[in-house]
Amino acid sequence: MGVNDITLSGNMRSNLTNLQTVAMLQARTSLRLATGLRVNSAVDDPSAYFAAQNNRSRANDLDARKAAMGESIQTVKAADEGIKAITSLIEQAKGLAASARSAGTTDAAALATQFNNLLTQITNIATDASYKGKNLLNSDTVTVNFNESGSATLSIVGFSATAAGLSINSAVNNWA
Repeated sequence: MGVNDITLSGNMRSNLTNLQTVAMLQARTSLRLATGLRVNSAVDDPSAYFAAQNNRSRANDLDARKAAMGESIQTVKAADEGIKAITSLIEQAKGLAASARSAGTTDAAALATQFNNLLTQITNIATDASYKGKNLLNSDTVTVNFNESGSATLSIVGFSATAAGLSINSAVNNWA
């Protein structure tokens, strides 16, 4: 008996067609559940597939912008921590300078050495306050893009926070 010799009644043929349809729908639903996508290829629904591709591409662009913003925030935080440390050292230097006004020659020389060491520390902190090669305390500029076209940007301009950049002169010749 050959394949073409099988005859099915109308009801059996309808049931077989329904079973095939159910199996196809079950496979499609399983694929959607496994991938999390309603449309997995252009064959399923071309307009929805390409719209989803466009949205996915835009989401990736925005995610890249968000990551760049996060990097910029970290750069600003590094500069902020550096500024706090430098401010503390400047306060100490002010105290040393005030003490040197009423100190004798020997004490003034010791205070001058301490003062100059603080200036070196200020310069070192200003040089080290960077994040991924960007240092706002060493006159770098960070530009943040808020959209894909680059039409919405924010430029954060740094300054020189070294002792020389802040115009703090060393105590030479015992504060002379």
